[in-house]
Amino acid sequence: MIRKLRIENFKSIPKLEMELGRVNVLIGENGCGKSNILEAIAFAAASSQDKLGNEYLAARGIRVTDPQFMFAAFGETDVTISSIVVNVAHVDGATTNCQIGATNYEDPSQPQWIDSGLQVDRAQQIDYILRQLEATDQQLPVLKDVLERLLAFPWEKFDFYIFSPENSALRTFQAEGQILPLGIRGEGLFAYLKNLGSSAHRHVQDEITQHLSLIDWFERFDVPTDLAPFERSIAIVDRHLTEGSRFDQRSANEGFLFLLFYFTLFIGPGTPKIFAIDNVDASLNPKLCAELMKQLIALAKKHDKQVIFTTHNPAVLDGLDLHDDEQRLFVISRNQDGHTKARRVAPPKPLDNDLPVKLSEAFLRGALGGLPKNF
Repeated sequence: MIRKLRIENFKSIPKLEMELGRVNVLIGENGCGKSNILEAIAFAAASSQDKLGNEYLAARGIRVTDPQFMFAAFGETDVTISSIVVNVAHVDGATTNCQIGATNYEDPSQPQWIDSGLQVDRAQQIDYILRQLEATDQQLPVLKDVLERLLAFPWEKFDFYIFSPENSALRTFQAEGQILPLGIRGEGLFAYLKNLGSSAHRHVQDEITQHLSLIDWFERFDVPTDLAPFERSIAIVDRHLTEGSRFDQRSANEGFLFLLFYFTLFIGPGTPKIFAIDNVDASLNPKLCAELMKQLIALAKKHDKQVIFTTHNPAVLDGLDLHDDEQRLFVISRNQDGHTKARRVAPPKPLDNDLPVKLSEAFLRGALGGLPKNF
């Protein structure tokens, strides 16, 4: 899990530091930089695996554009010499340190990403540091041993995805993504559910079904075993319909499909351990959003997931318990210079022995911040 995050010189973020919990919710007005924070983490994950090609970045949810437009471009920043810096400190003490520039020596007009943070020759690095220290011959062996131990401390490779499921991918089941078992738009859901329908994973499908009871009419779903090779459909049972009546995902409402995806993502074996969901409230009833958050938080703890949500729906906040340190709410905003900043919201305290105001109400009143101020 990620514990600390530092970002420099990425899009609207000249410099930003955050300490994350297991479940993190980002709120703020449109264009304040919420998605930029998620993309910076995904960028670091790609860098840690030495995969900075545009195809790889896009498949993980990064809005890819020319490198020059992904650097911070404020007045005090010289983008011609700058690098994007992302430092990720993990709970187990490992770190991921990425310093990424863009250049192309053969064709400067077509810059490419160059990761200068993970391509360090350790022996040369140690030799350089020792020369700077001007140590005596007696001190050199001890200092060299200390440096080797420090530099051998693992730079963690990790993966991170920004999921933004789309109705078209969930409804047709036609698209297959590059990322397995689930793509960021919902690709691959049918193939994964079909796999989970086997006897070895039946308990997983049962757990998904249990949580889908959030939908009042829902009774169960199955992946038919008699499908033709080109057919991709699940059979959904509405408890109000006559016995034996079923329909497939093409006739299901959008909210159900999103819930099916979210619960599969959190419960299914082999899904990412660290990820984000952008606009988790899409197509969902406000009251449902609050209960969904409670269930996803419980699932994140049970299945050892770390997640960052972004939302514009105040009801999502009512599913949080900020007295639990692993549940954190951040208000993302841009200061008077346009820089993206993050502020963690403290747990609410009662006033004059009254019950605390709901987080949704505090958000709408403007007490938390994160609302537009220009109208």
